[in-house]
Amino acid sequence: MSTSTRTPALNTEAWLLIVALSLPWGGSFLFYRMLAADLPSFTIVLGRVGLAVPLLWLLVRARGQRLDVPWGGFLVMGILNNVIPFSLFAWAEIRIPSGTAAILNATTPMFGALVLRLFAGERLTPLRVIGIVLGFIGVAVLVGPAAFTFQGDLLAELACLGAALSYGFTSLWARRLRKVDPLHAATAQCLCSTLVLLPLVAVIDRPWTLPMPGAATWGALLGIALISTALAYVIFFRIVAVAGAANVMLVTFLVPVSALALGAVVLAEPITWNALAGMALIAAGLTAIDGRLLNRT
Repeated sequence: MSTSTRTPALNTEAWLLIVALSLPWGGSFLFYRMLAADLPSFTIVLGRVGLAVPLLWLLVRARGQRLDVPWGGFLVMGILNNVIPFSLFAWAEIRIPSGTAAILNATTPMFGALVLRLFAGERLTPLRVIGIVLGFIGVAVLVGPAAFTFQGDLLAELACLGAALSYGFTSLWARRLRKVDPLHAATAQCLCSTLVLLPLVAVIDRPWTLPMPGAATWGALLGIALISTALAYVIFFRIVAVAGAANVMLVTFLVPVSALALGAVVLAEPITWNALAGMALIAAGLTAIDGRLLNRT
C-alpha cells in the first residue's frame, strides 16, 4: 500500500477527539432512555434532527457557504442514517437499558462489512470473517436465552440490530456522496430527515395531544439534538481532518463504554455480566474487522 492511501497515524489530539466523540454519541442512548418515557419515537427523532438543523446551518453560513448538494441522494441518506435507526433506538429503549442498545449498535461495522460484500463485491478477508463471527457471538451472549426463546426484550434488541443494519446500508449509499463536504452532508441529511419525519409525527404521534413535557424531558431533547448530534458532528469533522475518516471507526469501541457508564451513573441501570461479556466479544470482533491493531502487533 502506498503512503497516499495508508490510514494516518493517530496523534494525541486525534485520540483526545475520539474519546470526546464517544461521550456525546454514548450520551445519545442515555437521552433516548430518558425521552422514551414521555415522548413517542418519531417525535424524539424529529426533535433530535430538527433542533440540530439550525446550528449546523449556521456553521455552514459562518464559512460563507451555501448548501449545494444532491438533495435526492441526501433524502435517501437521511432515511437510512437518521430516520430508520434513530426511530428504532428510540422505540427499543422503552424496553431495554441504554447500555444494551449501545452495545448492539457496535455491531454496525459488521453489518457494514456484510452489506459491502453482498452489494459492492468487497472482499471479506479471513480476519474480517472471524470478526463478524465474534461480533454475532457477542450479540448472542448479550441477548442471552431470549435469543432462542423469543421472550423478554428480544424485539427491542432486534430493533437495535435493525438500526445497525440500516447504518450498514448507509456505508454503501454514502459512497455516492463522498465528494460532498462533510458539514454540508450532515446539514443536508438532518434537513431531509426533518422533512420526512414531519408528516409521520403529525399522522402517527400527534404530540400536541400529549401532556406538556417537563423540564427534564426538554433538557434531554436539547441534549440529544445539540450535544449528541450537532456538537458530535463538529468533533467528527475535526477527527476526519486530523486523522482521516478510517480512524473515526475507533470511536465504536468506546461508545458502549460511555453509554454503560452514563446509564449506570445517571439512571442506576445495572451492568450485567452478559453485557460485559457481549461487549468484550463485539470489541474483539471490531478489532479483527479493523485490523490495524493486529497488524501492528
